[in-house]
Amino acid sequence: MSKKVTLTAVLLATLSVPAFAKTTLTLYTSQPGEDAQMTVSAFEQAHPDIDVKWIRDGTTKLTARLQAELAAGGAAPDVLLIADSVTMESLKKQDLLAAYVSPEAKRYDAQLYDAAGYYYGTKLITTGIAYHTKAPVKPASWQDLLKPELKNMTTLPSPLYSGAAQIHMATLMNNPQLGWGYYEKLKANGAMPQSGNGAVMSAITSGNKAYGVLVDYMAIREKAKGAPIDFVFPKEGVSIVTEPVAMMKNAKNPDGAKAFIDYVLSDAGQRLVLKQGYLPADASLPVPEGFPPRDSIKLMPFDAAKALTDAEPNKKRFSDLFGNK
Repeated sequence: MSKKVTLTAVLLATLSVPAFAKTTLTLYTSQPGEDAQMTVSAFEQAHPDIDVKWIRDGTTKLTARLQAELAAGGAAPDVLLIADSVTMESLKKQDLLAAYVSPEAKRYDAQLYDAAGYYYGTKLITTGIAYHTKAPVKPASWQDLLKPELKNMTTLPSPLYSGAAQIHMATLMNNPQLGWGYYEKLKANGAMPQSGNGAVMSAITSGNKAYGVLVDYMAIREKAKGAPIDFVFPKEGVSIVTEPVAMMKNAKNPDGAKAFIDYVLSDAGQRLVLKQGYLPADASLPVPEGFPPRDSIKLMPFDAAKALTDAEPNKKRFSDLFGNK
């Protein structure tokens, strides 16, 4: 056999072998559909060797699905990207998550991730005060909602339905100037719960209520569309939902899961968060359009483990005060 023929045969053999073998990564996420598609597409572009199969639903429904799948011995996702750290803390305590120390973690405030690496916050969705542009008082403090002249003008999402509201309540419980007494005063001043943040926003933009406890991006996005709504980050501080990411303990593609975690925490992943209109967890990045300077936003401390322990007692207390709303 000639040297030329041998070389040709080698080249043909080389060309017949794929440059790389693709792997599949299964993601469960509670991100809005458009955001989830953007996140998956950007990750796949950065990692062309990984195909992402993703399922999108609310955090409560996703965790219920996950528990049912595990109980039945079925397949589970490799990675989770869901709304809140309290849910992640619950999964951690059930020994369902795998610890992974991401090299990107050192860029973040320690409050935003689990110390052992079981989950990492990817963005800051804060809860502050939204108000109708024709409201009689422009609020600057949580205490402003207790003013007598604002009686019966305030609404808030119920922690019986909203994870962000549950975290907000747990956060306020650790603030000595607010605490449970604040909810009692809200009730006395005629504050009325809605099911969730969407209902609160609708009540304000329709003019049914002048004020509401609401997540930041909803109000800021609606204002940009021309809705009669404004938003303020109260001077005492705001609570935060961090949309954490985590790897499942029995992940079939642990390397892919680690790559996904690293990506969403990376500069590119955080710039995608900014493009989507959220406050990035990376404090070195700017804020989205419509947000005030980052250093003017005060974050209240939050303990996910304590919030998990107190979740049911807090919800019962809320239900006893406001009714099952």
